[in-house]
This record gives sequence, structure tokens and C-alpha cells, in this order.
Amino acid sequence: MIAVMIALAIGALVSPPIMKLCGTRGFYVLALMPAAALVWVIANWPEAHAEPRTETLTWVPALQMDIDVRFDTLSAILSVLILGIGSLVLVYCANYFDTMRRRVETFGGEIVAFAAAMFGLVVSDNTLVLYVFWEATTVLSFMLVGFNMVRATSRRAATQALLVTTFGGLAMLVGIIMLGERTGSYLLSDLLANPPAGGVFVDVAVVLILIGAISKSAIVPFHFWLPGAMAAPTPVSAYLHAAAMVKAGVYLVARLAPAFSDRLSWQVLVIGLGALTMLLGGWRSLRERDLKLILAFGTVSQLGFIMVLVGIGDAGVAMAGLSMVIAHALFKACLFMVVGIIDHSTGTRDIRLLARLGHRLPALAAIAAVAGASMAGLPFTFGFVGKETAFGAIWNTGALDTWAAYTVDITLLVGSIITFAYTTRFLWGAFGRKVRTFPTRPVAALHPPNAAFLAPPAILAAAGVAAAFAAGRIGEQFVPYAETLPDYGHELEHLAMWHGFGLPIVFSIIVVVCGTSLFLFLRKRRRKVFKNPPPLNADRVYDATLRGADTLSLFVTRYTQRGSLPLTQAVILSTAVLLPVIALALGNRDALQVRGFDNVEQAVVGVLMTAAAISVTVLRNRLAATLVVGLTGYGCGALFAMYGAPDLALTQFLVESVTLVVFVLVLRKLPSEPASRHTTGFKPGRALIGLAFGAMLVMIGLFAAAARSTEPLQLRLGDAAYTFGNGSNTVNVLLVDIRAWDTLGEVSVLIVAATGVASMVFRSRRFGAVPRVTDAARLQAGLSDDDVVSDRTTWLRGSEFRDPRHRTMVLEATTRVVFPTLVILSIYLFFAGHNAPGGGFAGGLVMGLALVLRYLAGGRYELGEALPVEAGTILGAGLLVSATTAVTSLFLGAPALSSAVIDLELPVFGSVHIVTALFFDLGIYLIVVGLVLDVLRSLGARLETPEDAPAPEPSEAVK
Repeated sequence: MIAVMIALAIGALVSPPIMKLCGTRGFYVLALMPAAALVWVIANWPEAHAEPRTETLTWVPALQMDIDVRFDTLSAILSVLILGIGSLVLVYCANYFDTMRRRVETFGGEIVAFAAAMFGLVVSDNTLVLYVFWEATTVLSFMLVGFNMVRATSRRAATQALLVTTFGGLAMLVGIIMLGERTGSYLLSDLLANPPAGGVFVDVAVVLILIGAISKSAIVPFHFWLPGAMAAPTPVSAYLHAAAMVKAGVYLVARLAPAFSDRLSWQVLVIGLGALTMLLGGWRSLRERDLKLILAFGTVSQLGFIMVLVGIGDAGVAMAGLSMVIAHALFKACLFMVVGIIDHSTGTRDIRLLARLGHRLPALAAIAAVAGASMAGLPFTFGFVGKETAFGAIWNTGALDTWAAYTVDITLLVGSIITFAYTTRFLWGAFGRKVRTFPTRPVAALHPPNAAFLAPPAILAAAGVAAAFAAGRIGEQFVPYAETLPDYGHELEHLAMWHGFGLPIVFSIIVVVCGTSLFLFLRKRRRKVFKNPPPLNADRVYDATLRGADTLSLFVTRYTQRGSLPLTQAVILSTAVLLPVIALALGNRDALQVRGFDNVEQAVVGVLMTAAAISVTVLRNRLAATLVVGLTGYGCGALFAMYGAPDLALTQFLVESVTLVVFVLVLRKLPSEPASRHTTGFKPGRALIGLAFGAMLVMIGLFAAAARSTEPLQLRLGDAAYTFGNGSNTVNVLLVDIRAWDTLGEVSVLIVAATGVASMVFRSRRFGAVPRVTDAARLQAGLSDDDVVSDRTTWLRGSEFRDPRHRTMVLEATTRVVFPTLVILSIYLFFAGHNAPGGGFAGGLVMGLALVLRYLAGGRYELGEALPVEAGTILGAGLLVSATTAVTSLFLGAPALSSAVIDLELPVFGSVHIVTALFFDLGIYLIVVGLVLDVLRSLGARLETPEDAPAPEPSEAVK
């Protein structure tokens, strides 16, 4: 199963080049991918009364997110629909799309990816992994519905479907976590085998999961997104909105029904809303004039019907539910394809513009008639089998009270009457011998579809009839799932074309007679019945909700973000103070045990840091204030060293040094002191917020330390770092092994921040490498690239192009000596960091400080001489090395970023012991170097001279 998912995912990735190479015929090649997966499903069909096939792939065991898959009867049935109809839809696309466009190239890949996500969803046993596939279908649906992105209607429909289903998915995630934490397992098999005891907590969790299910399957009140999604191309509607996406909620309800169908909250949401959806969707379909919208609201109606059947929790009703799942997928996918062919051949879907297509396109009319008969529940179709079984099973079910069972059955009878009426209206509107209401387009303009275009819907229509005659054998495949539900003392009734005379056949006769009467009545009285728009429209409610959210956000923004930076900071800091204080006041608090200083040196450093912090508030000179702020950082590093954390102390000193350089580079462009008009004086409110925030941080730290009730984790980190990370430096092993995912995320944020700062500084265009001395010399002398430039040795070549007043010979000479030393030190710290203070971060900072020294001594041309490589190249290389290290371990069958030891025997070095985390640390090293280089070139070198300014004249001594 996992191999099938991976194969489909790879197929989705290679689909665009296939489409580009083969054109629209590439859809035939893509159709082979889900078809091959379908062959695997059939070949591995689960045997009755045998243990389901299971597979497990370790992913995130600490979060119980291993990829556990389970292939049972219910999964197999849904897989056949997902993969089989997916193949036919891809074949249909080969004729639906006339020409190749860029979006068509990726469209086939998105369909294959959707098949992979749906297959993963129905075979997932881990609910958290199921949720990942669930949201993958949401994202892919957004892309498919928004295929015609240039149209506002397509963008709106895609956004609407995304917002509604994502809202339901988030609610479902909360419910999954609640049930998982209550039961201690996130496996569906465990949850169904040992369902949790009843209670408010479990009921809330179940309701949240059902919100996700009914939103995905377009059940009231979330039904409105599906008709809006008809802005998508017809193949999307035939696949997602008939056989795949909308069945995800049905599948989840069917999967959970054995454990939770007896709960009142379940019955209200699933049965009550399902029955209401069937009536509302059917009635709305009678109002529409667009063939696709008639089918869309009919799909909403049928989904409500199916949801009732799979949600009642009775074995006999479940047999009918699975029958309708299959029947609906067959006839609705077929009819959507028929509409696509009509639109493709005539250029319209409006029934007022269509007439006598049955005479012009008899083959298409016959296909539509067969599929429509199944939708209406006429004999010799699988829709008839499912509906007959449903009428009889619900009437006699013991899952509901007698009056409730009768009410539900009669409600479904009324819904079936409406279904028959809108089915007749669909067929008559598309193919009937009627006079067009608005004859604006001659029928003779149509071009008949070819046989290949008709083949996919014809296969689906024929399958609906063939399934009816094979109902008994198909029903045998449903039995293993039905037996997971109680039968309430009734013998399980197997599927058949004919069950004899009884209530079901009476109901079917009522459906035909009343449905025909309703169609004829509305055909004559339509204008009077549907004269006024519906009083409550869910689409308008959705729009009003979005407008209300916009209005609320504007109101909140207007009163909390008034454009004043001090006010915004005050709101943020006040919130950060009040919330923890209130939480501590209302919660349980342990007695504080405040530990004082261990020696006098610590107290002295603390006093200096406090004095520096107070001094910052009164200093007017910006550079002096920056240096005093740096004193607090260096004091923090000194405390780290005194408490026995040399690695943290080293990193703190290096970070503080680089930060001071950044501040100084920025301050060069600012006046030394703020103007008098910017002087604010003493602000008691600001002082109070500052003191409160500082006190809050101290208080949280004290309470956090006092809340420890077990042995501190730090006592075990040393052994864990050596045992699992193969290193003695606990801090470095934490960064590059134990919590390497966090480190990778943090450095990614650093890259984004550096890119943002540089983009604001460079403004018009990004400059990569800083000009070198040879570039400046050529520009000054007017030489070409082929001319030779003198490379006379000086202390620092770049300093030749600086103003003599800004040159310091002592600094230049010292830099010439110190720079290589710092480079060697950075390399040492990098290699030694796994077992001693250092690491890639510290080594990168030392290398960055070496570049800072070259820049300060020699200027921007000297920086180009020190490292003539673009900062973006170094940053990208570092991120690539780190990410590659993270992924490589997965291909080796180990958890991501797990360390391995490599022992080598080298001729000169002898035995070499390498830990693979070193390569991840190398990426960190490169990222830090690239970050410092980017800062120097943007805040330093780029701000030294106006944009595109010529190179300065060399000093008189050089001349």
C-alpha cells in the first residue's frame, strides 16, 4: 500500500514532462498510473473473515505519527472507486481539452496526486496521518477547482471550497487529538476495537470529527461550496464531486459508525442533517437551469441520502449505504461527463438553449438515460438495488426508535420523489424534443463527440447496469464490513435485483408516480413556484460572514494598531504581562525557592548589567547607548561561563560582537544624537510597562524552576548526547541531532530575515558580490577585462581606495596577521564542536568576525578580496547541505537527521572518526557565514556609496 502511494506520488511528479512531450494524448499515459494501482487493489482484495493487510513505516514515533496503513473491505471498496473512476476521468480529459496550455500540463499530475492522497486517506489507520491526507485533498481540490485562475468565479469557488473544508478539517483535528489522548492510541483499529466510554468529553470530540466529515461531504450547513465548485472543469466535477473528495466524509462516517452511531449527537448530526440535506439539495436542483448545477445540487441531495444510510449503524442499512456509494459514483460521474460533452459540443449548458439533442446525439442521450435511470432508482440499475434495500432496511431497523425509523424512511421517500423529478428534468432539459426558450444559437452548430470521448461515460453507465445484475456477488463483498455493525436481531439481507412484493416496491412505485407528477406540475407552474428567491441562502450567509470578519478585523485594527509604534509595543507588552500574571493568579502555584549568587563575581556582573540597563534609558548618544546595551549581553555571557556553560558563553560573546557590528553599521547613517523635537522625556507609563515586563520574566523563570517535580532532564542529557548523538558537547549535539529539526527551521528563518533586510537596502536590484580591487582599478583606469591590472602587494589592497583620513596602518597590519588566525580558529571550532565548546554556529560567527575585521580595516573592496562569492550562494549552499543531510537518513531507513558514525583509515591522518551530524553542522556554518557576509554587504558596503556610484580615486600614495 505504501509502495502504491509512493508510485502514484512519483507519477504525479513526472506527469508535467509527459504531458509536455505527448500533448493531450499524455492523459492516456497518466491513466495507466491509477489503473495499475487498481490492479493491485483487485489482486490483493481482502478475504472475508481474514485479518486485514497492514503495513507500517516509522515516521515520527514520538508523536505517534508512524505511517500505519490497513487494507480492509471498506478501504478496498473506496479504492476501487477512487482509482477506477480516476483512470476513466484521465482518459476523458484527453478529448475534453482541445489544446495544450500550461495549466493543462500540470492538471493531469494534480489528478494523479489527488488519487494518491485519496488512496492514502482510505487506507490510513493512523488518524493523524489520515488528517495529513485529508488536508492534502483540500489543497489539491483548491488547485483543481481554481484551474481557470484568470476567472474571478474560479478563484472565488476555489477559495470558498478551501475555507469551508479547511475549517472542518481543523475542527476534525481537534477531535482526533481529543480521542487519541483519551484512548491513548491514534490508530483507528484500536479506537474501533475499544471505543471510549460515553461522556461530554467524548461527545465533543465526536462532534468535532463529524464537523470535518459533513463539511467535506457538503452536508447542510456546509453544502453551498459544492455548487460553487462547478466553476471547475467538468473532469474535476466528475472525479472530485462524484467519486472521490465528497466521499471522504462518507468514508469517515462509515468507518466510525460501529463505535459511535448509538450516540445522540451522532444521530442528530449525521441522520438529521443528512435527511435535511437530501430534501434541500433536491429542491434547489429543481430551481436551476444550468445542467451542471442541476447535477451539483443533486449531488448534495444524494450525499445527504448516503450519509443517513452509512450513519444509522445497522448492518442491513449499511449494505444499502455501500450500494449507494458505488451507484452514486457511477451514475454521477457519468452524468457530469455527459454535461461536459454537451458543453463541448454545443457551447452551452443552459437547458433553455438546448433542444432535440436526443435526436442529434442519440448515443450520448442513451448513455445519459441509463445513468439517469440509476440516479432515479429505476429497475435494472444498481441505484434501484441500493434504494430498494434502503427502504426495507430502515423501516425494520432496530438502531432507531420505531417512530424515528418511520420518520427517516418517509423523509427519504420524499427525497427520492424529488430526485426522480430533477432527474427527469435533467434528461428532458438536455435531450427532450422541446422548443428552446431562448433560441440564440442554432443547434446545427454542434459538433458530435468522437467514440473515444463517449467511451468513459459509456463504461460507467454500463457498469451501473452490470452491477445490478451482479448485485448478489457484489453484496458478498460488503458483508465483512456490515458484520462490524449490529444487526439488531434481523437476518442480514443480501443484495438482489428483486426482493419480491413488499414495502420497498410500493415505495418505488410511489417515487415514480409522484416524481413524474412533480416534474409535470413544476414544468407548468415553475414561474409561480420559483418566483421569489429562497429566503435563506447559504452562499449569501457565507459572503456575509466574510464581510463581518473583514469588518471586525478593521475594527480591531483601528483601535489596537493606530500607526504608533510606541502604542503597538505597549499593547503587545501589556498583553504579555497580564496573561501570565492572571494565569499564575488563578492556577496552582508552588512555593518559590529563590537561589542567590554563588560567589561575589556573579553579584558584581549582575550589578554591572543592571547599571548598564539603567544607563541606556538616560544616554542620548546612540553609539554610547549601543555599547552599553552590549555590556548587558557580555555580562550574560560571563554568567554563563561562571555557571559552567562555556559553549553558551562562547556563543553569547560571539553573537553580541556581531550584533554590535550590525548596530554600528546602521548608526553610521544616523545622527549621533536624536533631534530635540524627537525627545520624549520621562514617560511614567512606558517605564511602568518596562519594569512590569522585566519583573514578569523573572517571575515566570522562578515559578518555572519551582514547578519541577521530577529529576531534571539536564542530568540525563550528557549520557544521551554521547550514546545517541556520539558527541560529548551536549549543547552542540542538541542543536545538530536531538532537536536538529528546530535548528533547520531557525536557520531558514535567518535566511528569510537576511534576504528581507538586503532587499530593503538594495531596493531596485540585488547586488551580489562586492566589487573587488581589480574591478575598482579597471573602472578608475578605464581598462577592459582583458587588460592586466597591477597586483602590487600592500597590507590590505582594498584600503588603497579609501580616504587616507579613514585609514589606520596599525589596524591594517594587525588585520593582515589576525585574519588567518581567526579563520583557523573558526575551522577548529567547527570540527571540535561535537565534543568540545564550539560547533558550526560558533565557528561561523568567528569566521564572520574575521570578515568584519577585514571590512572595517580595508573597506568594501577589501571585503570583496576576502570572500569573492555572493552571499546568496553561500546561504543557499548551507541550506542545501543541511536539508540534504536531513533527507538522506530517510533513504537509509533511519529517522530524519539521525546520526551515524563513519570510521575511516586515511594514509596521513590514520583512524578518522566522523559523525554524520558534522555535515548538518557544515550547513549551519555556511549559513552563518553567508548571513554575516550579507549583512556586511547590505548594511555596510552597499550603504557606503550611492547606488551605481563610480569607484573612488586611489589615495595619493598609490598614485
